[in-house]
Amino acid sequence: MRVGAGAHEPRQDVPQEVRDPHRAAFEDAPVGLAILTPDGAAIRDANACLADLLGYAREALAGTSLATLREGAASEGIEIWRRRDGALLDVRVRVNGGVLAVEAVDADEAVRAEQNRDALTAAGLGEWRWDLGSGRIGLSRRAAQILGHPPGRSLTWPDLRGMFSEGEARRVRRVLRRAFARGRHYTLECRLARGGDGRSIVVGVRGEPVRAPDGTLTGTVGVLQDVTTRVEARDALLGREQRLRVATTLADLGIFEWHMLEDSATWENERMFEIFGRDPAEGTLGKTEFLYEILHPDDRAEVRAAISRALKEDEILRVSGRIRRGDGAWRTIDMAGRFERDAPNRLPRRLIGVVADVTDRRYAEERRTLLIRELHHRVKNTLATVQAIVGSTARTASSIEAFYEAFVGRIKSLAHTHSVLTEATWQTADLRALLANELRPYAGDAQGGLDGRVSLEGPTVALPSEIAVPIGMAIHELTTNAAKYGALSNRTGHVDARWSVEPGGPQGVLHFAWRESGGPPVAPPRRQGFGSRLLQRVLSTQVEAEVVTDYAKEGFSLTMRAPLPARDESLNPLA
Repeated sequence: MRVGAGAHEPRQDVPQEVRDPHRAAFEDAPVGLAILTPDGAAIRDANACLADLLGYAREALAGTSLATLREGAASEGIEIWRRRDGALLDVRVRVNGGVLAVEAVDADEAVRAEQNRDALTAAGLGEWRWDLGSGRIGLSRRAAQILGHPPGRSLTWPDLRGMFSEGEARRVRRVLRRAFARGRHYTLECRLARGGDGRSIVVGVRGEPVRAPDGTLTGTVGVLQDVTTRVEARDALLGREQRLRVATTLADLGIFEWHMLEDSATWENERMFEIFGRDPAEGTLGKTEFLYEILHPDDRAEVRAAISRALKEDEILRVSGRIRRGDGAWRTIDMAGRFERDAPNRLPRRLIGVVADVTDRRYAEERRTLLIRELHHRVKNTLATVQAIVGSTARTASSIEAFYEAFVGRIKSLAHTHSVLTEATWQTADLRALLANELRPYAGDAQGGLDGRVSLEGPTVALPSEIAVPIGMAIHELTTNAAKYGALSNRTGHVDARWSVEPGGPQGVLHFAWRESGGPPVAPPRRQGFGSRLLQRVLSTQVEAEVVTDYAKEGFSLTMRAPLPARDESLNPLA
């Protein structure tokens, strides 16, 4: 602060050596001045600039001890003084003879020191200045080391531009033009070929436009840093994250983070919203809403216990449960995650994990278990049927040849029925196909069809596997008896098979009628063979059928009424 010479009257006790003409220079000095006592410990007189700087009246400073004003040294050449109001002030102090000069120090200068430059170097930061007038770029030692050029003003803009690719140079120019137009600082990362060895590096730059007092742009200053390692690590991390996202997408996994303190969640991919049937506009779910509104009530205790166990034992959380989607459907999910801590022995702050919708897989596992159990049951029944065929055929056969013929025929019939079931994924067998297969060898035409000796009439009926085998065996026995003793044993006989489905039971009641005509006269059998036992016992027991046989002289007939069981869709491997 400059104080005019006329602002204060000259004091009479001012020593002769500073009286006119020196008095005016003392009063008008732009820095604070004080005349010290002979021992240099106190102020004898002070000019207005020093009084204003320290917040004192000039008269009050006379006789003031320097020790009262000084608080200590800040750095080289800079001291800390205390103003009258208690505020601290950084000042530069010089003593020449008995005159003390005190000048306020700019805040930036107060913290500037050679050690600061060392700190910049230690941090990998290099300073630079670009003067638009000369076109030269000044580099500090560290900046020059990063760019591969000598320190000082050795670099020009054309030199620097040649270190960039054409596309990168255009991008840097756009950033600089925008910063200059707005008069604001700027930051950018750019890749360039280092001078000398041509090694590709990435440089982080921070700059500030510099303007003359009239506002004219004169250049720009800033710092730069080699960030190649950081950028490569960041790119590698982004690459890993991208690969992880691709892998989780292909695996149909949802990724989430649950922030424990806020009880809020972040869903990292679209799959999470798909699994829970939510629109992104609806937001995500916290623990409270998940446990008490989305999770099935029967699964809540198990999920809470699993979370508590993972927290207590610091282990991976693995849990399954049923959730109600936004559309009301229930789905089964598997969830796995790990609690992350900021530091060892501290409470976790978040849970990072993945979620998979395993509804279809669980259903497939349950269905496979049912299929295996059903397969065991059917194999057991088939072996029991074969055993019965062997025993009964042996008891009724009159010779080895007769036994072989009857046994092989019955086994072939059983095998055919199984083939029909296998082609339909072991679900059903078509009644017409079973009849045609048995009757075709005895009444086939040249094309392998059925001629006038056999009539088949009825709707399409898919026999469930549990009744297809005994009915197939019954059809075989009826056909065999007709070929040996009945309508198919001569050239004039006829077999008429008709069926329908009547109301009743889960799937209706099958009404089946077998009638023979035109064959040899019929008489009731004198003893019951395997075929008769099968028609009466097996159909009654396994099929729960009502069977009526009639050995009328003009031809044998059989009527059967059997309830059709409901199909178990869980046993269908294609469902």
